[in-house]
Amino acid sequence: MSVIRGARERARIEVTAAIKEEARKRLAADGASQLSLRAVARELGMVSSALYRYFPSRDDLLTALIVDAYDAIGERAEQALAGSRQADPFDRWVTVCRAIRDWAVAHPHEYALIYGSPVPGYAAPEDTIGPASRAAFCLINVVRDAHRAGLAGDPPGRPLSGPVRADAALLAAELAPELPVPVIAALVAAWAQVFGVVSFEVFGQFNRVVEARGEFFEQAAAALAVQVGLSAPANAAAADGVLPTK
Repeated sequence: MSVIRGARERARIEVTAAIKEEARKRLAADGASQLSLRAVARELGMVSSALYRYFPSRDDLLTALIVDAYDAIGERAEQALAGSRQADPFDRWVTVCRAIRDWAVAHPHEYALIYGSPVPGYAAPEDTIGPASRAAFCLINVVRDAHRAGLAGDPPGRPLSGPVRADAALLAAELAPELPVPVIAALVAAWAQVFGVVSFEVFGQFNRVVEARGEFFEQAAAALAVQVGLSAPANAAAADGVLPTK
């Protein structure tokens, strides 16, 4: 019986993977709003009723694709974080940011699914929250490690307003209580800007504006490292035009 059960489980895994792969092709061709279980089943040579045993609704399939996309970009960021463990915090930050961009550029349709326009009629369930946090936590961990090692300072700029400080204090208590509240506020702004620059590239807003997109992103990521309180090494400052913080 265990042999039969194992074969059935393997078959289910293979069919599930085939369904999701075909759905990704449909996303690329038609967009998320046009995703149809019937179309996916037709392309796979399945009857719709058989596909419904794997994904009872379009929203269930969308959620699976969204979780996969968040996990993929999160895994890429985590690999970059682990691989740069011995590097300077400034360089670790840029390395993680680069990994995020590289994945997005290589998987534009999957990136659009998670960071593009909302899909009409779809509300993401709580199942997506953990996967969605993986890449962001990599950036938080770079700054957390830097503070623990005494290698990070206060973010530059004016003091936080009362409402912004209140929001950041709530986030700090939940995400990284050991980090100063102004650092959390700077991290949120930097996180938004990282994905903003990536989105401009993936969605074509840089066409006829920025041609050296990889180099431009590196400059932006370096500037954001300084924004969260990570000092640029002297050699990086000289080479890249980023001034170290004092």
